[in-house]
Amino acid sequence: MTDSSTTEAAVVLTSRIPLPDSERCALLITLNRPHKKNCFNTEVCHKLAQIFHNVAEEVQGYDSNCNNDDDGSDNEGQLAAVILTGAGKSFCAGADLSAPPNPLHQSSDLPHHLHWNPVHQMSRVGIPIIGVVRGHVITGGFELALACDILIGSHTTTFRDTHVKFGLAPCWGLSQKLTQRIGPGRAKIV
Repeated sequence: MTDSSTTEAAVVLTSRIPLPDSERCALLITLNRPHKKNCFNTEVCHKLAQIFHNVAEEVQGYDSNCNNDDDGSDNEGQLAAVILTGAGKSFCAGADLSAPPNPLHQSSDLPHHLHWNPVHQMSRVGIPIIGVVRGHVITGGFELALACDILIGSHTTTFRDTHVKFGLAPCWGLSQKLTQRIGPGRAKIV
């Protein structure tokens, strides 16, 4: 019998992409549960939160290094942007209802809960987060998309909020962010 922990693929993938004509790079973050339409569970939330926490810390370090550099030209390998996407045909179809993250923890303002909240950690990142979306962008996936600074979508992209259908409350600010981004009239249509 094989150990499933060593044979299972990572639920979130990352890779640095060098930018042309620049010393800087972009960080590509890919939700990697295509068989589940990239629905997130506690493990995915924790991995995303940790990745975005690390990015925020790294970017904050650039500011302190800039103050110490004599010529300020050492940008090699520094991140210019983060790209968030999903593997397969969907960006993210929300929470995995067979093993959802704890909504009380995800909506909490307590520091030990905020550390594991991916949307909170995304708000700390001091560089643009670009969401590349396609297919299903539903409920919690919709909230992840709204936490991005820029969204790029394909003709296959469908946005839906199904919180009420499943008796859930938006934990990551969907009701406020959607209205701010597209206005109250258009938000009512969604």
